[in-house]
Amino acid sequence: MNFKRVLLAVLFLAFIKTVASAQVVGKKFPELEAETVSDSVVILPKGTMGKYTLVGMAYSKKSEKDLNTWFSPVYNKFLREGGGLFSSFGYDVNVYFIPMFTGINAAATGTAKNKATKNIDPKLLPNILFYKGKLKPYKESLAFDKKDVPYFFVLDKQGKIVYATSGSFSDKKMSEIEDVLE
Repeated sequence: MNFKRVLLAVLFLAFIKTVASAQVVGKKFPELEAETVSDSVVILPKGTMGKYTLVGMAYSKKSEKDLNTWFSPVYNKFLREGGGLFSSFGYDVNVYFIPMFTGINAAATGTAKNKATKNIDPKLLPNILFYKGKLKPYKESLAFDKKDVPYFFVLDKQGKIVYATSGSFSDKKMSEIEDVLE
């Protein structure tokens, strides 16, 4: 493949990502009911009104690797507390990671909760919500165009999407999220 083709492919993919993000920014986040590992129900965005919210969503096993790249940086930036001072640099933000179990995979929700309880840092568990239900409404309203990547949204205090991205963690994406929150 020559250089021009590679460059065009990269530019095209960047354009597609920008268009997909632009499709959802400014829209109200669709209502989503999910559960914590302890079976407490959280309804987004209703349950997060009045506070900015970072939501990470994934609906395929292949997207898990990219989703996991976000756990530590997001925890360290927005959730960790230490010595009476917030290590979250003054951010007052809800954070939720949501694995989505749809179709035949919905039956695996209980198993996934048990696995999370055993394998994930207990401090992060309250920030993991398990969705079981239909994918199509979210796929359409949130412009999920690739099955194998996680999607991230920042919601404002009224539940409107003010930032959207997808894929693995990067410092650039974190900087963009921080810019929205400031």
